[in-house]
Amino acid sequence: MSRKPLMIFPVEAPVQRDRFDLFATLFASLERAGEVLQDGDVLAVSSKYIAISEGRVVMLDDVYVTPEAEELAYRYRMNPRVAQLVLSEADHIFGGIRGFLLTHKDGIISPNAGIDRSNIPHGYAVLFPREPYQSARRLRDAIRERLAVEVGVILTDSWLMPGRLGTAGVALATAGFKPLQDERGKADLFGNPMGVTVRGIADSLSVCAQMVMGERNEATPFAIIRNADIEMTDAELSAEDVAIDWQMCIYVESLTDGLLQQKIVQLEAAEYDDFYAEVVPIE
Repeated sequence: MSRKPLMIFPVEAPVQRDRFDLFATLFASLERAGEVLQDGDVLAVSSKYIAISEGRVVMLDDVYVTPEAEELAYRYRMNPRVAQLVLSEADHIFGGIRGFLLTHKDGIISPNAGIDRSNIPHGYAVLFPREPYQSARRLRDAIRERLAVEVGVILTDSWLMPGRLGTAGVALATAGFKPLQDERGKADLFGNPMGVTVRGIADSLSVCAQMVMGERNEATPFAIIRNADIEMTDAELSAEDVAIDWQMCIYVESLTDGLLQQKIVQLEAAEYDDFYAEVVPIE
């Protein structure tokens, strides 16, 4: 089967520091770059750029620090005001290391609830968009109305993969296309049925987009992804469409309640063989 090559076009835009008109900025940036959105394209947008457009910028000196945040800041050697923002923004806090708290926020496990202090003036921080999936839908609707094209939208962010050095792209929210592709029950190269594979289309496209959008001073908050062979949808998507309960996450569960050593210590010696056989079945 012949497939078209995946193509990604970076779109630069003005640096922003406070609330601004995202839609007008996008359309002007597309025109200035000489790029035209086509049916089936995916527009990747920096979630931070959208957050700034929505006024989600906080001056750290204005943050009131509670005793709970003071305790967290002392324990993890953090800026107390950042610790307070994490407390306010995170859906759940697992723990942390020096300078960072590991959190669950909007269906994503990330450091410090996605709070970002890069590419913003000193003394300020940018929070996640308040309702990222609604932000993605509004942008998709504006593109449809203004340009009369059917596109998908991804709000991209960067995250740290467990056990790996370096950041990679992740989809904070999507609109207009199905973010997952279920391969379960389909045959592989040798005719074997796939058992558990569900492809993260939106996250994979975010990784591609991040390669041209950059992380530092590129001033490229938009990227057009073409020939991604996505499945369009008008369904209202949410974090529940892509996220799993963190209690079911292999990384979180294995490092907390699922600790092998912890369970072995709790077992009586006579039960060890049965437990090991259950954890590592012999084929």
